[in-house]
Amino acid sequence: MADKIEEKMREGVEQGVFPGGVLLVSHGGRTVHYAAYGYACLQPEPEPATVDTIYDLASLTKPVVTATAAAFLVSDGKLGLDDPLERYVPELTQDDLRRATIRHLLNHTSGLPAWRPFYERIASDGRRLRDQPLAARRAAVFEAIHREPLLEPVGRRCVYSDLGFVLLGEILERIVKQEWAAFCHADVLARLGVSGLFYMSERGPTGGVSVDSRRFAATEQDEWRGRLIRGEVHDENAAVLGGVSTHAGLFGTAEAALRAVAPWLAAVRDESSPIPSRWAREFVRRPGIDPDGSWALGWDTPSTGPGHTPSSSGQYFSPASFGHLGYAGTSVWVDPDRELIVVLLTNRVHPTRKNDKIRTFRPALHDVVFTSVVGG
Repeated sequence: MADKIEEKMREGVEQGVFPGGVLLVSHGGRTVHYAAYGYACLQPEPEPATVDTIYDLASLTKPVVTATAAAFLVSDGKLGLDDPLERYVPELTQDDLRRATIRHLLNHTSGLPAWRPFYERIASDGRRLRDQPLAARRAAVFEAIHREPLLEPVGRRCVYSDLGFVLLGEILERIVKQEWAAFCHADVLARLGVSGLFYMSERGPTGGVSVDSRRFAATEQDEWRGRLIRGEVHDENAAVLGGVSTHAGLFGTAEAALRAVAPWLAAVRDESSPIPSRWAREFVRRPGIDPDGSWALGWDTPSTGPGHTPSSSGQYFSPASFGHLGYAGTSVWVDPDRELIVVLLTNRVHPTRKNDKIRTFRPALHDVVFTSVVGG
């Protein structure tokens, strides 16, 4: 079993899919594969990856803490999935967006575009980013989203949107009346019973975490910041937001990521979990706003049918599965029917993001994992 999985991961390193990575597979509540491959850093000298290497989780931030926070707030009666956005952000200038709901943001059907280079407008030279007060930078990002024209009417189509999740974060902060990182540690991660996940803010690790800087996997040689990024967020817009955002910025090990995702698996299976089963199932179910979309609420599901690219989970994960990708080279996929969780953390953007070999590698890896662990 392990030989085929190891062979595939070594192939990923040897073929330059990523410098290195950690693969953690849990089946039936038992860890069946947990190993590191390749290098955490190539420059200036190669450093091997270990299972304790800390990765920039990138957009895994969205389901692991942001969607989890939303699920907790909904279950606590502090947030409604069908609440209009204008209830929380009256400053929104687009009438359609004002009437959009929390559900639209979580489902990526708000009509907001995927991404905008706000960092270039706010700080053209990333080396001097901290010359501008953090509060002013955050306000500038939020105001830009408030005024951003919609690509199309609300609810027409799923368009994966960082902007939508940044706006969701602004709303959640207004509800909890706390800074996002403080709320994540004191409420979200504490309720999950998870340690080892944190943000790298401009003041250092959040949540009182102490970490050796040599444990971080390196990401990109960044032209905007003029340096190799290691131990700080790769996403430039998240950097403008001080390293702490609801769309990106979370760091951690594969083991910590697994511990944060396992309560979702338990809840969906109606087993003991801090996440109420009713809401977990709602969040991992496609709401049908866009019948052709694969997105649930904060989670993705396997894409199938004509016109869809093959799912990053491969061809064997059940339709009930849910997961998410991270731009830096991370992913998690969960199949509740088979009690299977696959956490893949890599730094495929090191030393440059101009490497998309992981697109074909990832589904092939999941196929190998599935057939090796679950069977044909």
